[in-house]
Amino acid sequence: MKVAIVGTPGSGKTTLFNALTRGRAEVAAYSPALAPHTGVAKVPDPRLSALEEIFQPRKTVPAEVSYTDIAGSLKAFGREGVAGEILNYLTTADALLQVVRTFEDDQVPHPEGSIDPSRDMASLDLELAVSDLAIMERRLDRLETSLKAARASERESHLKEQLLLQKVKAELEKDIPIRLQGLAEEELRLLSNYQFLSAKPMLVVLNIGEEQTPEAARLEGEISSLHPQFAVVALCGKLEMELAQLSEDESAEFRASLGLGKPALQRVIDLSYSLLGLVSFFTTVSAELKAWTIPRGTPAPKAAGKIHSDIERGFIRAEVVSYGDLQSCGSLAEARKRGLLRTEGKHYIIQDGDIVTFLFNV
Repeated sequence: MKVAIVGTPGSGKTTLFNALTRGRAEVAAYSPALAPHTGVAKVPDPRLSALEEIFQPRKTVPAEVSYTDIAGSLKAFGREGVAGEILNYLTTADALLQVVRTFEDDQVPHPEGSIDPSRDMASLDLELAVSDLAIMERRLDRLETSLKAARASERESHLKEQLLLQKVKAELEKDIPIRLQGLAEEELRLLSNYQFLSAKPMLVVLNIGEEQTPEAARLEGEISSLHPQFAVVALCGKLEMELAQLSEDESAEFRASLGLGKPALQRVIDLSYSLLGLVSFFTTVSAELKAWTIPRGTPAPKAAGKIHSDIERGFIRAEVVSYGDLQSCGSLAEARKRGLLRTEGKHYIIQDGDIVTFLFNV
């Protein structure tokens, strides 16, 4: 999973990036020369610890999330859309994580002169729409030219694409992002190659001050009620960054003393998985226990392809046991004895927590 971190300058994007990736990127004032920071976070999954007890693997590989911290405000790149390199980071992301500032700090003035989360969220959606509209206008111009010389066999697909883009463009011009336009599955599939930014799922992180931590739940509820289209979490980026630099035991001790809940990474990943409709399955091959992330509803051969295309191509069947069943049995042998280790075919939908062995022939 790839997530791009966006927001206004001074909102604390790099601070949150460091909290999520245990990174040490410099937290500095925005400069156009700043390159995006990239980092990887291991997905915390307590099921892996339980599976380690059962399988005793030599190596355990958690699932990963890649985060990219985009410097500055998108509007800094001009009205014709986001600059090429930055646009590439954004378009290849599976989701956008918008950091919205709610903390007060006289040393870090807000670019707009005041703290207003709803204004900042609307401003970002506008900038995403500007980028999408620029791409649509260029494509519609090319389609208009292509239609004049198109053969009869090509006209239908060109017209279908033209009508869809015109429909989406009209709604965007009314300040309705693509993700809220209620498009049909086929329409979204036709648009998927464009990687439009306002179509991407959005997770909002309210970056609160340390003195606001007792109000975190109230702030989350307030923004969620005003913007129900977003998944919202409130956390103190500065505090989370400091805790991320400690060992897990030290961090847990400080959290308990401060009355804090789950770490930022766990909360953000849980919401990201829910937002994107993702699940995890596990494999144990060559003494390696590994977690894999796939969209909910993925059939077994497609999940096998996540590991290697040859396994998908030569898929025969899958041996599957659920995490709960394996935990109650204590071993694969016992699960097989009780009839809980099942053989599934190509139409089986992988479930969250499945432990799977794929059988294939190429």
